Amino acid sequence: MLGTAYVWIFLAAMAIGVPIVFAMALAPIAAFLLADRAQFLAVVPQRIFQGINQFPLLAIPLFILAGEVMNVGGITERLERFATALVGHFRGGLAQVNILTSVLFAGLSGSAVADVSALGSILVPAMQRQGYSRAFAAAVTAASAVIGPIIPPSIIMVIYAYVMNVSVAAMFLGGFVPGLLVATGLMAVTNLLARKRDYPRSATRAPLPELAAAARGAFLPMLTPLIILGGILGGVFTPTEAAAAAVVYALFLSLVVLRTLRLSDLPGLFLRAGVAASAVLLAIGTAALFGWVATLSGLPGKLAATLLSISDEPLVLLLLVNLLLLLVGMFMDAGPAILILGPILGPTMQQLGVDPIHFALVMCINLTIGLATPPVGLVLFVASALSRETIERIAREMLPYYAVHLAVILLVTYVPAVTLTLPRLFGFAS
Repeated sequence: MLGTAYVWIFLAAMAIGVPIVFAMALAPIAAFLLADRAQFLAVVPQRIFQGINQFPLLAIPLFILAGEVMNVGGITERLERFATALVGHFRGGLAQVNILTSVLFAGLSGSAVADVSALGSILVPAMQRQGYSRAFAAAVTAASAVIGPIIPPSIIMVIYAYVMNVSVAAMFLGGFVPGLLVATGLMAVTNLLARKRDYPRSATRAPLPELAAAARGAFLPMLTPLIILGGILGGVFTPTEAAAAAVVYALFLSLVVLRTLRLSDLPGLFLRAGVAASAVLLAIGTAALFGWVATLSGLPGKLAATLLSISDEPLVLLLLVNLLLLLVGMFMDAGPAILILGPILGPTMQQLGVDPIHFALVMCINLTIGLATPPVGLVLFVASALSRETIERIAREMLPYYAVHLAVILLVTYVPAVTLTLPRLFGFAS
């Protein structure tokens, strides 16, 4: 019997700083050796390869590539100009621009890290020049970056849909309202902080011709999520093919229509997208190995039994699961957490009558917000590197924004209509 030795090895490896992707591979290997099951070692490479050799996962590198093309092609600046024309004249206008641009950019990248990297490099220095503190500029950027994986397309939703065999399109539709709620809450809090701290604003509202010009510049890029979702819902292509369509559209837009991308930019662009995608896929492969070992040891059943021994009331269990996910999100990236915990928690909640799409969104949104929480939130590290500000100071500035994140998590958890209304309108969910 394997027991649970691999779990403790995994936690110990993480505690001493071993990267999570290697910890997920090391723990099963060490457990096999300790249990005198060395014959299983020959299966390890096969399980890792099988974990990533799946057609639906091709959407991940393609969405990463589409976001990279949009970023290098100058699309980010067009979105920022449009957001500035809309809300730049408000008190704390540039902070509001930061949040609104994240909403617009979310429909292109599907990644919180891509959001904070692309927008932070532009808006954090701009906010500093206007008199905002570095810590606050980084905090706004990190807090709004979590919108990226909530509003479709979303890489982590693709991962969850693949692992749990639920509809990608339904999850994409379910993410719209929560993403907009996060944005609305962040903008409301920013407005209060701006008035309290007397943050600057543009002298005048953008004139109508300037607003129209900014809207024309952002119109074609903002068609990307409509092409993706419209194609999936219309049966024109699968989610994976939709990701390929997004890449083709991004290249056509940047190379031919806008001419903001040169052919000489493509090699470096493909290399960066390939490196980023390989890191994600390697994590998926090792997590598949970890999940297989968890199944062999019977851990999912044990955890489900433990949860049910506490309470069989779905509302209570949803609260406990949210607390668990918040804790896990503080120490683990969203992708590996979904791969490990999804097969354990999803079936348990479904047995209790929780809609699978509803729980999928609860889990994805919760873990996405974990990307911006200390001590190891990846979004925080990127924001810290861009702003040259400490994570501790950024986290302190984010406290009001964390309240918004938690409020949205609770709303999504206990009001299923927030995530299920749109999927049901399009014939998904029960």
